[in-house]
Amino acid sequence: MKKLLPVFSYILHPIFISVYATLFYLFYKEDVFSVNEKYYVLIQILVINVIVPVLFYLLLKSTGHVKSIMLSQTTERTIPLILQCFLYILLVKRSIVITRYPELHFFFLGALFSSILALVCVLFKTKASLHMVAISGFTIFVIGLNIHLQLHNPYWPALLILLSGIVASSRLEMNAHTSREILIGLFVGIMPQLLFLYLWL
Repeated sequence: MKKLLPVFSYILHPIFISVYATLFYLFYKEDVFSVNEKYYVLIQILVINVIVPVLFYLLLKSTGHVKSIMLSQTTERTIPLILQCFLYILLVKRSIVITRYPELHFFFLGALFSSILALVCVLFKTKASLHMVAISGFTIFVIGLNIHLQLHNPYWPALLILLSGIVASSRLEMNAHTSREILIGLFVGIMPQLLFLYLWL
């Protein structure tokens, strides 16, 4: 099990959570959007939230600003988090607009505020687990969608709560975070999503 746990840190890396959330949203609102629109939205998310950050990470690594994709040092997180904030702003202002994708819009808005809080933590020399920020925010989003769309499906929320525990265990097993940093990440991920939940639930 100890050898398996680190795998979850890569599969559920924060960079992929936006894609998972978008796929979940589009799947459960399949009657609302055309197939072409779904592909269009998904491609936007892949480019803005995966490809651009990966390319930027490679640039930062080549210049010596970061050592690994896990951003283990607090000082390594400032530039990537600022970039992430700008990318989320781009999404909610230009692509995932409230009039067309209200639930997903508020998810990314919550993710933006979580990124800002994580950046504030960095400024105060505190490291929040970005893995926990991402997976816990995704969990609240799925729970909200489950209620909002009246899916009556307890399995997805239960699975994500379980995965959140596995991710936390993975980060502790890899000595990437302390228990305190895991709890800070959990708080930073959950609170903005809960606040915005009241606006669309």
